Formats: sequence, C-alpha cells, structure tokens
Amino acid sequence: MNTLTLSQLSDLIETTIENALPSTYWVTAEIASLSEKGGHLYLDLVEKGDRGLMVARQRATCWQNRQQLIQTYFLQETGTRLQAGLQVLLEVEIRFHAVYGLSLNIINIDPRFTVGDLSRQRQETILRLEKDGVLDMQQALPLPTLLRSLAVISAPAAAGYEDFCRQLNESSYRFSITLFPAIMQGDSAEQSIINALQAVYDQTEAGTVFDAVIIIRGGGATTDLSCFDQYTLCALCAQFPLPVITGIGHTRDVSVLDLVSHLALKTPTAVASWLVKRMDEQAMLIDTLRQRLSQTAQRQILLRQHRIDLLRQRLEACSPERIYRMGYSLLTANGKVVRSVQELQPGQYITTHLSDGEITSIVQ
Repeated sequence: MNTLTLSQLSDLIETTIENALPSTYWVTAEIASLSEKGGHLYLDLVEKGDRGLMVARQRATCWQNRQQLIQTYFLQETGTRLQAGLQVLLEVEIRFHAVYGLSLNIINIDPRFTVGDLSRQRQETILRLEKDGVLDMQQALPLPTLLRSLAVISAPAAAGYEDFCRQLNESSYRFSITLFPAIMQGDSAEQSIINALQAVYDQTEAGTVFDAVIIIRGGGATTDLSCFDQYTLCALCAQFPLPVITGIGHTRDVSVLDLVSHLALKTPTAVASWLVKRMDEQAMLIDTLRQRLSQTAQRQILLRQHRIDLLRQRLEACSPERIYRMGYSLLTANGKVVRSVQELQPGQYITTHLSDGEITSIVQ
C-alpha cells in the first residue's frame, strides 16, 4: 500500500489544481465578512440559494499590493469601500496551501456588477410595492396645516441632524423635535430605522401627538443608501399612519423610500428649509385672513350703523314729541287714550297733552 505524508498530499493537491484549472476565474458572490490586517483584506465569500440558505462558502484574500488599487477603484466607481453585504464580481486565482487550505486570491473587481445588482434590487422592491398596492398610500394622508411637532429619525451625532436642528432653531418659529435614534447605514440600518418607526407609533398610541415623521441622513454612496431601498422598511413607511418626509441623500440619490414617502427632499437642510417656508406661508395666509376679517368686520359695522341711523330717523319721525311739535295733541281720560267722543261722558275729566305741558278739562 502506497502512503503519502500530509505535506506530500498537499503538494499533490496544489500541483493538480495549478495544472488542471485556468489561471483565473470571474466569480460572483456576496461578501459575508471582511477584515483588514497588515494591509491585506481577508474576506468570507458566500452564495445563498432559496430562502437565503447558504449553498457555498470560500475564503478569499486581497494582498496589500492589490488591495489598495482595488479599493481605490471600487470607491471611485461606487462611492463606497468594499463591505459586508455587497454582491461583487471578482477575478480570482485558486490557491491551495498546505497549512491554510484552499483559498481565492483576488486580483481584480468589476464595480459595475455591484451597482447593477443594487439597481436590480431597487426595481424589484418598487414592483413589489406596486403589486401590494401600497406605493402611493402616503399621498392619501392629509398634511397638517402647521407642522410643529416632529418625530425625527436620525443618527444622533450626524452632521445632517445637527444642521437640521440648527436651521429650525434659528427660525422665528417654535418647533418641537423628538429624536428617535437610528443607525442610518450598514447591515443593521434597516432594522434600526424600523425599530425607530415602531417607537414613534408606540408613543402616538400612548397619546403623544406628532404632525409628521422626518427621516434624515446626509448624502452618501449608492451602496451606503441601499437600506432605503429595502422592501420591509419601504412598505412600513408607505403604510405608516403619519406623513413621512425624507431628506436622505444628495441630488443624484433617489431611494425607494423617497418614492413611498409623503414628501421627499434632497438633504436634511432642505427639509428644514421647507418646514420654515411652510410656516412662513401659513403665517402670511393667517395675516391675509386677519386683514380680510378686519375689513369684513369694518364693512359689517358700517352697514349696521347705517341701518341703525335709518331706524333712528324712522323712530324720530314717529315720536310723540315730533307730533306734538307739529301741533297735534293727545287726549286721555282716566289714563287711557281717547280715540272717540263716544268714549266720554258729561262731567268727565280729560287731559290734553301738548308739547310743552298738559291741560285738564271737564266734558260738558
């Protein structure tokens, strides 16, 4: 029986792989984890099948001499560095080491695949929201006339949140801002934002009144904003009982969350500017209504005064004093007005009322 040492078997495997396989392969995979040590990148690459079950897994290494070039190129094309959760297209060499086993050496990357995959996922989310009939549900919600009590979902230390608060505080209006902290990028961002939305909902159920939910984040790369294209988060926002206003990217970024929200603006400061402008418009409207009410009230007062003057003139025309001054008199007997001679008896006292006095007489 022929026997081999472990190192001999390892050398045989290594030689066989080098002779039997082409020098490089282009491989699609998801980055499950990534770490950097000594200038080298160490990755776990996985493939998932139905229901997210893992069907393949391999270790990969990007050595320092290539790592910097590949990272720089990927960053320029996508706006982000390589990170866990990304779908990537890599050119790799297959290597076997007697101690470390089988691994893949990364020698190139195609960033267009990653951007294209994110675009595909985004379109799938939109189609699913349309099929479920929730894509436009936020548009049916009435927007309160005055937006002053705001539930804000943001990273607490984010510059975008600080700019948003500063701009509102510098305005002449008093806004009530309640922060619901959330992670706004990375693998845990979607669930973190969902948890914040649930916290907003719980407070409203407990009696807190919010006029709107504001979701803000500074701009970032396409891959950094991928959490805002996920179905679960977008479906929840689309069906949320309060108007949702977003400001989560720069001009070139339009997420699915923007599409389902009640109002989508480009940046946190743009949201703050819009809120202040809306308050300005409402203040102008209130001032206009005040002026119209004042003018209407003045017209009504003048009209009522004119009618009072007419009634006064009519009363004065019918007053006893005026009739007396015209030469007429009033005849009474026993305190009652005498309208006919048939009401009088001989010897009865009667009083004649004139403008300047009374005359008492006896009927004969």
